[in-house]
Amino acid sequence: MLTRVSRPDPLPTPPALERRLTLLPATALNMANMIGVGPFITIPLLMSALGGPQSLLGWFVALLITLPDALVWSELGAALPGSGGTYRWLREGFGAQTWGRLMAFLFIWQFILSGPMEIASGYIGIANYLDYIWPGMTQASGGLTLRGGVVVIVFGLANIVLLYRPIRSVGRLTIALWIGAMLTVAVILVGGVLHFDARKAFDFPPQPFAFSMGFLLGLGTATRIGIYDFLGYYDICYLGDEVQNPGRTIPRAILTSLIVVAVIYLGINLSINGVISWREFVPAESHPEIANYIGSVFVERLWGRTAAEVFTLLVVWTGLGSVFALLLGYSRIPFAAAKDGTFFRIFGRVHPRGHFPHVALVVIGLLAIAASFASLGLVIDALIGARILIQFIGQIAALWLLRKHRPMLERPYRVWLYPLPLVVAGLGWLLVFATTPPKVIVFALGALAFGVAGYTGWARVTHKWPFAARA
Repeated sequence: MLTRVSRPDPLPTPPALERRLTLLPATALNMANMIGVGPFITIPLLMSALGGPQSLLGWFVALLITLPDALVWSELGAALPGSGGTYRWLREGFGAQTWGRLMAFLFIWQFILSGPMEIASGYIGIANYLDYIWPGMTQASGGLTLRGGVVVIVFGLANIVLLYRPIRSVGRLTIALWIGAMLTVAVILVGGVLHFDARKAFDFPPQPFAFSMGFLLGLGTATRIGIYDFLGYYDICYLGDEVQNPGRTIPRAILTSLIVVAVIYLGINLSINGVISWREFVPAESHPEIANYIGSVFVERLWGRTAAEVFTLLVVWTGLGSVFALLLGYSRIPFAAAKDGTFFRIFGRVHPRGHFPHVALVVIGLLAIAASFASLGLVIDALIGARILIQFIGQIAALWLLRKHRPMLERPYRVWLYPLPLVVAGLGWLLVFATTPPKVIVFALGALAFGVAGYTGWARVTHKWPFAARA
């Protein structure tokens, strides 16, 4: 008599990320990230940088830096698509078992500071605009009141809840938020076309381009604000494991979103400055009644208070779309590091049913809420200063090293006119860093030094490079 031998049940397959994002939601994700409340809160800061319309020069310099930098992101994102983006590229470019470990660790280190700050800037902008409808959100010094803090906490928790779901439904929600952002932009552009006054838009002060150290520092400030407005053209790179046909989709999403948003930003700047004279809100800190919600004031002057209140809600919707896109992409960075063994293992957990990194999502979301209680100007300067050396310049070097040491790596997209864009972007980032306020430079270098010390201690305890046992 034959006896049936029972076989053990196969082990369940661990949950994994799914490739669901196509070109449209990928581009919408980047654009929702980029537009957000950025242009609606930074125009007064931009005009204050050089004291007049000449401040737009900083916006153009920012574009000259981000456009070649976008080519770098495109090649790396197409050749090495994966969760975490920059984290993976630094590992591969500098050596996965040697210097790449240090660079990847330093990237995660600075990201824990800069990522939540960028999300926080969106929450701050939302609170500023809600102050137009519900006064008492912000203090005279620019910080949040208790009421504003409660609103930020509510929006921050709501953002986490919206993203606590499978990537397929997240893609559809991204498109819905993007449509709201486009409607908000359309209101400003239509108003600008119908009521544009060139005398206000191009009302230059005496000798607006006279070169001096003050002009150079002001240009640096204007450029940092412009770069802040453009941040997000690369957000899809952090979700490389969830993108369909990433070799084609990622470069197209990056370049399309950057070019389209650049045109939109120019139109928004000219529209608002062609209706509201810069002299009414410069310097921004002295005119919070206009500077904090300049888009709403713009609509009120054209179509009245009721229309302005409706527009304010559209700005809030747009801001929610931006922080939604940011938290979605940024939650994948510590997840990738944890899966790779370079960060706390708990961040590598994937939701068993939704197939998304739920621990990383919640932690980054809560850190962003905490960072929202700093001032907007400090948040912008600190997040950009912290990123320049390791992320932006670091991955430019990683691309060069990959071209040199891995020439046979499949590259669905290659940087045009290589290596010229790398040189232009690298010099541009160094210029921005050099003109950053000294306290921010000290903060960035100090954070970098602590990161090196932290990696050294961690590597020694865990016997990682350069303390790994030699065979």
